Amino acid sequence: MHLPAEWAPQSAVMLTWPHSHSDWQPWLKRVEPVFTEIAYQVARRQKLLISCWDDEHAAHVRRLLINRKSTEENLRLFIVPSNDTWARDHGPITVLQDGKPMLLDFGFNGWGKKYDANFDNQITRQLHKLGAFGDTNIETIDMVLEGGSIDVDGKGTLLTTKHCLLTPTRNPHLSQQDIEKRLQRWLGVDHILWLEHGHLAGDDTDSHVDTLARFCDAHTICYVSCDDPQDEHYADLKKMEQELQSFRTKTGEPYRLVPLPWPKAKYNEDGARLPATYANFLIINGAVLLPTYGDEKDMLAFAQLAECFPNHEIISIDCAPLIMQYGSLHCVTMQIPADVVK
Repeated sequence: MHLPAEWAPQSAVMLTWPHSHSDWQPWLKRVEPVFTEIAYQVARRQKLLISCWDDEHAAHVRRLLINRKSTEENLRLFIVPSNDTWARDHGPITVLQDGKPMLLDFGFNGWGKKYDANFDNQITRQLHKLGAFGDTNIETIDMVLEGGSIDVDGKGTLLTTKHCLLTPTRNPHLSQQDIEKRLQRWLGVDHILWLEHGHLAGDDTDSHVDTLARFCDAHTICYVSCDDPQDEHYADLKKMEQELQSFRTKTGEPYRLVPLPWPKAKYNEDGARLPATYANFLIINGAVLLPTYGDEKDMLAFAQLAECFPNHEIISIDCAPLIMQYGSLHCVTMQIPADVVK
């Protein structure tokens, strides 16, 4: 069993489009342009699987994408009702078994039963029944695991956070050792790096690692870095930085660490802080989609990511509307490796 790194060749990216029956209803006019731009950039390079609420919704989404001049032959729209739009967490985790892809359908319970997830937990199975993944085999796993809670280097190392994976509202019957055994069995990893520190105010995932620190290659980790001692995040993110400095590769070498800038605090209309992070980027074939927030640090984040991915085109997408619902670009996408979507 082997879980490819995100920079491995892909056949598609999965999106679950926002609709008026979800919490996005008040912000649809603001958030749909973000989804449209993500879809446009992905469809230039690979297939795009989009879950829509019903036929009328699908027709609406198709019009948006055609108006943006998206590559039509790469669009695959399916009628699959959803509670929300966070495909990273309700989408399949695709591993290679004896060189062939297999979809793992882990349980999704709304980030520890914080939100309704009855529709979302069925999306991967429904898409599979509709032929979205061709003839790829699917396996349902009796364990709650969200894609945003893990990151891998494709060589057997997995990065995650204790605050998320060990929270009792996900897998209360499993110890840390139990979880490690299951990650080793199903994802083929043999080196697990556990972060004990790191959080973002406004994040309701219990510290998904894809908001905090990401592999850029097998020897490089980029991470959010707070340079404001007066900020509420400063002490905890400094401790996370120290943890990252202490981590070693499987061959015993320290990682090359690349700090990502800290944007100014963003708030919603009620004064609650929102989780703006540059670590929530998506790697696709030949490009990296970088979430930006209309912030003076956007360009520095672009430059830092370009340093991490010298062979990829870096594409900025304004994701300020996404953080209104406490996620960003990586959270709304799930990459599907090569040889799955034909």
